[in-house]
This record gives sequence, C-alpha cells and structure tokens, in this order.
Amino acid sequence: MTRFEMIAISAEVQAALAEGRPVVALESTIITHGMPYPANVETARLVEDDVRAAGATPATIAVMDGRIRIGLTDSDLDRLAGAADVMKCSRADLAIAISQGRIGSTTVAATMMAAHAEGIRVFATGGIGGVHKGAEESFDISADLDELSRTPVCVVAAGAKALLDLPKTLEVLETRGVPVIGYGTDELPAFWSRESGLAAPYRMDSPEEIADLLRVRAVFGDHGGVLVANPVPEADEIPRAEMAGYIETAIARAAADNIRGKAVTPYVLSEIMDLTGGRSLQTNIGLVRNNARLAAQIAAAL
Repeated sequence: MTRFEMIAISAEVQAALAEGRPVVALESTIITHGMPYPANVETARLVEDDVRAAGATPATIAVMDGRIRIGLTDSDLDRLAGAADVMKCSRADLAIAISQGRIGSTTVAATMMAAHAEGIRVFATGGIGGVHKGAEESFDISADLDELSRTPVCVVAAGAKALLDLPKTLEVLETRGVPVIGYGTDELPAFWSRESGLAAPYRMDSPEEIADLLRVRAVFGDHGGVLVANPVPEADEIPRAEMAGYIETAIARAAADNIRGKAVTPYVLSEIMDLTGGRSLQTNIGLVRNNARLAAQIAAAL
C-alpha cells in the first residue's frame, strides 16, 4: 500500500491545501475517549465551526475503512462518535488499525504524524499527554512528547492534562528541545485551570509572533514541533486548588481499579467529570474551542 492509497483527504481540505489557504488539524480521541455521547459529536462540530469562523479549514483526523481520513463529513463524525471498541491510535498503533481495517481515533502524536504527511502545520487539541505521576516506577510517559520533539507541527493546547506530573512533563519537553510558549501568560496553564505554579519558558502575545517563530524554526528541518500553551478562558476555568482534590481522588480510584497505560487518561477524565458534577466537561469544551480559534489565527498568520 502506498502513502497515496493509505491517506484519504476530504474535498474541502484538499481544496484548501491546493489553494494555499490555512488548515487546522483536529484530533479525534477527544470524540471517542474524551467526552460522552452526544456531547462528543456536538463539540466536534462546534470546534470545526470555530475554525471556519476564524478563517481556516478544519481537518479532523481519524482511521476509518482502512485509511487515515483527513477531514470528516457529518456522517463520518456521527459514525465515529457512536462506534464501539474504537482503537486509540498513537504512533505505534496507526499501521495496526489501518492493516486490520479497524476504526481508530488519533491521539496528539498520531494526529501530528498525519497532519505533517500532508503539509498541515497547525493542530488544535485540548491538552497534550505527558509524564504520568509515578513514572519513575511505571515509565508511563506519553508518546506525545517524543512526537513533539520530531514532527514539525505547531500544537495549540491548554497545556498538558493536569492529572499528569507537570514539572516532569515540562522537564522532558525541555530535554527534547520543544519550545513551550505561554500564549498571553507567563505561567504554564494546567488544562482545566489557568495556573499551574510553573513558569512558562517563553511568552508570546499574538498569532503573528507565533507564526514568525514557526517560519524560523522551519528552516531547521529536524527541529520538531512547538507547543503553544493557551490558558482556558476565565469563564470556563475550575481553579487549581479545587481541581487538585478531584484529580487526587480520580487517580486513586484508577490505581484501586488497576487501570493502566492508555486507559488511565479516559478513566480519570470520566471520574473527574463525575466528581465535578459535569463542570469539567464544560471546561473541556470551552478550552478546546478556545484552542481551535487560536490555532486558526496562527494558521492564517502563516
């Protein structure tokens, strides 16, 4: 199978790329593993609408019918959101999902891979994966960090998911040579919360400034990606001190239920949604829409 045969691009995305118009990649794990139905598909459509309203073309990415699909139709989104036993695809899993004809949603790492293969330079997500708490014993570190170090895509996120070990995640990103940019902030955001207690390595205050960085970094072809850490809007935030208790309880439940590997994040997200009475879901929706708007502005500035 050639790359041409393996990747299917929607007519909308193909036209935008051919004409040099801005395109924003969107992941699909948030649809299958990050939110319950029907909020997942409703949010996916809202995020695509936000990208279009900001002047770019959305390219939601998933594995369907034995191919990587870049740009999904409404019926594709419905099918993905309602599917059972969807494979959660990172770098290690893409070829397996394709070869077995399985439906797969793409994580940050896999979405970056697919986007880069077709020249899409900007990607919006909720939060990246990172170093899990207790990783010094479990070695549980997301492939997202290595992908950011190798694949030249700008990832706009509300920081790393706050259930992670954020200081270690930031340290690994520095070791891997990934610039972490606080957008309009001197502090690294913590997904549901605007504050983490950690300084953002760099601060930039406009999409144009970020676009300039991406142009210069592109000169060095092997320098990998850039992480833009965009704080959740104040109106949607759950304060850091409040979230800490929910996260601690949810992680303890995961350990008690022997949840490991890729299953940890969706499990903990579900528990936190229960503990917050649904507030975390609304925060998640607010932050991913906010990231999509910024990503579209950066793509347009490029």
